[in-house]
Amino acid sequence: MSSNWIPCRLAILKRKEELESVWEKKIKKRTFSARISTGLYFPPPGFYCQGPVTACVKSCHHVHSFYSFVCFGYPFTSFYSSRVRSKFLLVLKAPVPISCATRGADFTDETALVECPSDCPLWQFSVFGSGVYASVSSICGSAIHRGVISTAGGPVRIQKLSGQENYLSSYGHGIKSQTLSRWISSFSVSRAQTIPIEVSGQPKATALPNSAKKTVKKNLKKANNGNKDCKVDIAFLLDGSYNIGRRRFNLQKNFISKLALMLGIGPEGPHLGIVQVSENPKTEFYLKNFTQPKDVVFAIKEVAFRGGNTNTGKALRHTAETFFTPENGARRGFPRVTVMFVDGWPSDDIEEAATVARESGINVFLVSVAKPAPEELGMVQDRGFVQKAVCKDNNSFSYNMPSWFSTTKFVKPLAQRLCAEEQMLCSKTCYNSVNIAFLIDGSSSVGDSNFRLVLDFIANIVDAFEISDIGSKIGAVQFTYDQKKEIGFHDYTTKEDTLAAVRGIRYMSGGTATGEAISYTVSNLYNPLKGGANRNFIVIITDGQSYDEIRGPAVSAQKEGITVYSVGVAWAPMEDLKAMASEPKESHVFFTREFTGLHQFEQPIIKGICGDFTAPHLKKKKKIDLPYSKEETPGSGTMA
Repeated sequence: MSSNWIPCRLAILKRKEELESVWEKKIKKRTFSARISTGLYFPPPGFYCQGPVTACVKSCHHVHSFYSFVCFGYPFTSFYSSRVRSKFLLVLKAPVPISCATRGADFTDETALVECPSDCPLWQFSVFGSGVYASVSSICGSAIHRGVISTAGGPVRIQKLSGQENYLSSYGHGIKSQTLSRWISSFSVSRAQTIPIEVSGQPKATALPNSAKKTVKKNLKKANNGNKDCKVDIAFLLDGSYNIGRRRFNLQKNFISKLALMLGIGPEGPHLGIVQVSENPKTEFYLKNFTQPKDVVFAIKEVAFRGGNTNTGKALRHTAETFFTPENGARRGFPRVTVMFVDGWPSDDIEEAATVARESGINVFLVSVAKPAPEELGMVQDRGFVQKAVCKDNNSFSYNMPSWFSTTKFVKPLAQRLCAEEQMLCSKTCYNSVNIAFLIDGSSSVGDSNFRLVLDFIANIVDAFEISDIGSKIGAVQFTYDQKKEIGFHDYTTKEDTLAAVRGIRYMSGGTATGEAISYTVSNLYNPLKGGANRNFIVIITDGQSYDEIRGPAVSAQKEGITVYSVGVAWAPMEDLKAMASEPKESHVFFTREFTGLHQFEQPIIKGICGDFTAPHLKKKKKIDLPYSKEETPGSGTMA
């Protein structure tokens, strides 16, 4: 059947006189619609109207003189009478504009016509099912997945359906839908086309009378925006092992449901997802999947018990490495929190996974339930697992409940801890909370080709850090006898732009005045940043002896709280490198004979910065002793 042939459904009026009386009195359309809603006549297979609308009207006219029908997917009411010349009344619903994230559950009508915006990011959609979609699915995402619209957006007709089981996953038009075991309601999507507001019968067009114009209302449910004072992204690690058993597993789910409601889940408040801990971890749903309390509670209720060992360490590493990504709904600038529930004790090692989580900026909380009895302590692999797992061992990140019974009184205190953003001590990491200035020797002895190798060395270090307006910042100063600020800390707020700027620095050529370069960097890059929360670092790369005094400026920089790394190449004196570097010298001084050897220092410097960041005793710099002699070496691993 050609696409321009449109089905025509006819509603027959019982009495011709009734319709004519309605028209003559010009009563309101609402009453008019009520009066004509009698029986429905469905034409036999093969009976279709051919567009445009006028042709559709004419094709149907010979069947019944008085009818109401649907053309192009829009409800259309029309009538014809020998006394009323070809007057047709069009009842048209205008599309309701929606956002990329609007879900089927947000509409109450059985059918609705919506308008999807253009250029919605495909990774942002949450789609459950194929053909028939769970009502928590994005309408626009489902329409693109189904092929009803493209990423350019457009009108979509949705039809509400009852809930079902086993929503299937499939790939369509760039979107991978997800499976869902069961949901309370569903919807389908179909194409909708635009038609004129006026149609004509035989001689002329008749516009919609003012008295019959329908006001289109958005039947969106009132959304819960969430607790704006608790802006965190949370992963709950449910204990689904044989340790807890099915009964206590369900009590655990009830507790987490109460906790979710107490937190105030919502688009502008906290978001949460679930990872189940068992033999192998399983992500039950991500941060992006559900943002309304009732949907979260229902999703938690649907989590099925898995059984197996309590491999909490494996689940924590899985969460740290895969859960908090933009594709899965993690929000930029929001604290990331993992809450582990352990009934008894873990079956595996948790310390290494906890370190990975902390280094990723995740605040790990641990809720222990039913601590091991004295006679069970021999079976516990690591009795200090709580202290090793949490963000900080200061009693703020660990919580104990005696059992899963009568847990209501623990809900509010735990929710308050999870919402205390100022207490999220692990949100700041060495990757997202440092300011690093690179001092680049641009003297004549370096040469253009070696200068390119220095820029590659710097770019590889920069690439390890999370650069943004609220994260780490990078600066660069090139020096000869003069100094040039190549990159300021506020010049670039993305890693891509910063890397491009680093690689775009042009070689100056000239003499070497390293001491003045250090003073210039402190005054022009760091002084404007005073009061910031980030830790400050300087990495000096030089290939020769400075013509000015370097120890005084380096000491002054360290007194300002700046940690100094010195990297020497070729003829750079070891005495100068050690005089400039922070303590301990063996981990802050690096030397190589050739510029091609710089790459071996990239990872040691990155790890060194992270070590300095997490070692509070290094914030106060030790008094520098007399300079080392040129014959001394900085220690193992720093000479090449």
